[in-house]
Amino acid sequence: MPDLAARSWVAAFGASVLVTLLACDSSPTSPTPGPTPVGPAVLVGAGDIADCTVAGSEATGRLLDAIEGTVMALGDLAYPHGRPEDFQSCFVPRWGRHKSRIRPIPGNHDYETPGAAGYYGYLGSVAAPPDGYYSFRHGAWLVVALNTEIPMSAGSPQHEWLRRELTAGSTACVAALMHYPLFTSGEYGPHPEVRPLWELLYQAGADVVVSGDEHLYERFAPQDPNGRADQQRGLRQFVVGTGGGPLYRFVGVLPNSEAQLRNWGVLRLTLSDGSYTWEFVPVAGESGRDSGSAACH
Repeated sequence: MPDLAARSWVAAFGASVLVTLLACDSSPTSPTPGPTPVGPAVLVGAGDIADCTVAGSEATGRLLDAIEGTVMALGDLAYPHGRPEDFQSCFVPRWGRHKSRIRPIPGNHDYETPGAAGYYGYLGSVAAPPDGYYSFRHGAWLVVALNTEIPMSAGSPQHEWLRRELTAGSTACVAALMHYPLFTSGEYGPHPEVRPLWELLYQAGADVVVSGDEHLYERFAPQDPNGRADQQRGLRQFVVGTGGGPLYRFVGVLPNSEAQLRNWGVLRLTLSDGSYTWEFVPVAGESGRDSGSAACH
């Protein structure tokens, strides 16, 4: 409504002046808000975890106490055979308090019990029984959790599922979790059987693969599924089998391997919108660290 001064002007000079005054007095409109940026999300963890005969998993469990985020358990969660009693006696006292935030994948020791019954029985629906592969959104990222203990070849159900997952959405950044590494400088060697999954990830422009199996830490520069360096489209692979099992040794260094550590610890990945950072955090008393950052493809 016009104020007293405006009414006086109308009486003296006519209604046309009031129209002009009201037009000049209109309040500015707020701009339409754009999309809300997605904040960083944290993945933290390791594979090859709970061995009752070794103290490593107790130490890595304590690391997780102080690090927020979703916990990736990268296979071979309970030694020696992934039985229900192995989970209860070894995994539960060491990492079990973090169960509500764990996103797991199975490993070969978990399948030493038929059907990985101890693994699926303990973890329940979050482990996506009976096939063990699934995906989830984490911040701005798509994370695909894969099972290297079942068929992975072209045309297999898991392979076709992964193809659909990678083409269905518009997520700019993609990380994959799998127990067996395609590349490793460790004593048990590379696992070429996972290459079909790598090929799909590479074709889709995925960014990061995190693996376990070798009881050591290794980081590779971005490379294609044949091990050729590729800074433009290559996948950066981390091997993080440092959750607590007996440590392995390196038997040489593969091309494109940029960091090698032999100590227990966890990998912390901070996943931002369009980029990521990594940090290998060793257990108390160990000095080996690795960290860096990169943009998504």
